[in-house]
Amino acid sequence: MAGKIPRQFIDELLDRTDIVDLIDARVGLKKAGKDYQACCPFHNEKSPSFTVSRDKQFYHCFGCGANGNAISFMMEYDKLEFVDAIEELASLLNLEVPREQGSGKPERTVEQKRSDYDLMMQTAKFYQHQLKHHKNASQVIEYVKSRGLSGKTVQQYMIGYAPPEWESLCQQVGRNQHQKQQLIELKLASEKTPGRQFDFFRDRLMFPIRDKRGRVIAFGGRVMGDSQGPKYLNSPETRIFHKGFELYGLFEAKQANDKLDNILIVEGYMDVVALAEQGITYAVAALGTATTAEHMQTLFRTTDKVICCYDGDRAGKDAAWRALEHALPYLKDGKSLKFVFLPDGEDPDSLVQQEGKEVFEQRLQQAEEFSKVLFDKLAQSCDLTNDAGKAKLLSDALPLISKLPSEFYQESLLEKLARLIGRTTEQLSAKLATPKQQKNIERKFKVTPMRRAIGLLIQHPNLATSIDYLPELAQMSIPGIELLLELQSVCLNHPSYTTAQLLEYFRDKPQYQALQKLAVWQHEINDQALTQEFQNTFQFIEDQCLNFRLETLFIKDKTQGLTSEERQECALLMQALKR
Repeated sequence: MAGKIPRQFIDELLDRTDIVDLIDARVGLKKAGKDYQACCPFHNEKSPSFTVSRDKQFYHCFGCGANGNAISFMMEYDKLEFVDAIEELASLLNLEVPREQGSGKPERTVEQKRSDYDLMMQTAKFYQHQLKHHKNASQVIEYVKSRGLSGKTVQQYMIGYAPPEWESLCQQVGRNQHQKQQLIELKLASEKTPGRQFDFFRDRLMFPIRDKRGRVIAFGGRVMGDSQGPKYLNSPETRIFHKGFELYGLFEAKQANDKLDNILIVEGYMDVVALAEQGITYAVAALGTATTAEHMQTLFRTTDKVICCYDGDRAGKDAAWRALEHALPYLKDGKSLKFVFLPDGEDPDSLVQQEGKEVFEQRLQQAEEFSKVLFDKLAQSCDLTNDAGKAKLLSDALPLISKLPSEFYQESLLEKLARLIGRTTEQLSAKLATPKQQKNIERKFKVTPMRRAIGLLIQHPNLATSIDYLPELAQMSIPGIELLLELQSVCLNHPSYTTAQLLEYFRDKPQYQALQKLAVWQHEINDQALTQEFQNTFQFIEDQCLNFRLETLFIKDKTQGLTSEERQECALLMQALKR
């Protein structure tokens, strides 16, 4: 397991990053009072509702609700995972990301990681060189041309050739013992007998697999002609490659398109490059595995529309079903999932070469909605002519529908289900906790004194010093008191914290979403009155806690009696509440 990134480094990163400069370089901001504005980069709008605060180092869109700090912005805008966002921000500041020592093997240093990526790139260039200069180059190039690929596409995807000799890569790249060991650890070479290494890939057309940052992390190798062995051979998992998280062609698709309006999922490397050759530069492929939940999360963070393209046989339908199940939790409003099933014996590679781009894209425009695929699959195992079959369909469908975060999609699927089993949508809605019900709860959000205190503190961390720190209040069963005290403690221990840094402290904690909402709450209190308002609110909460303790003691006095210490506490509490 990789060691954690130290909290101190994350604080320093946010402290040294000016969110206004970061966002202005990508979106373009205009001064609006003490803050900055722009049209939101996360949804379409004509008038600006996206605000960036330099004081808080925080952004918020009043239109779609997007908000966060510099790390959150990099995650959403550049479609990066948390660690990747940290590394990207660090690279902008020429900082190296440190790691805490884990309990397992020592964490690899930045230099060691860079060495891994350098070795993978050297390997990719070695394969590229062999494609042009090996004694088999003419036959390999002839094969590439027979597949309809041009030199431009070969170059774009860094396609190369692994020679048939047993030790070509090992001899060329493994120049010292360290590199020889690296080749083995990165699964580019094998060692069955000590000191004798041989190449993992031999006599194959090679497809480098690149991560979101364009680094080569693995390879896929395809046989040519009647060569022996599996048609495709993929790199095993290594410390830098986890196939369930990566998609072949995603980096290239981002490079080829300023904005990915949609992404097409296909099954093989050759499908991706053949489509790109015809100008369809938005295709990706899973890496020798079924489409995973992590794949779907990555795709829907990158685009709003995903089209899955599979064979029309049973294997293709099964693959589509797995993709659909994994995609459901990510189908928010505005996200689209569709399916295209190809004729028997055809794949995207062969079909796009026969039909050309225009006709193939017409197939994509006629793709089936995910709802049709869902009910077609479920109905196969249900006899809808009797009640037992209808009950089974209801039982099978409701758990899947409940995974959808979109109120619109849930209602649409419930309507279809109601028609199929002869029930009303209202009857089915009662069996499902829909996002609409959740939104109704959220609309009733009431600014209680506790929420007011927490909201003011998260937006103005300097207020922490304006009241006494009373950790003993945590013993009172007042909702939110522990969070308020924890916030105050963090602020006191980090007096220079901004809203952005304070929120980042809670990112992995269950209170994070609630704090995000309070961070954008419009309190409408002028700066001069903030301290007094916060003090008054905290005084009210403190009195609540004291009253709660006093009532507890009164009840105990009537039922069990009080000790002398508790009677003295009662007197002090009553005196305190009279102030």
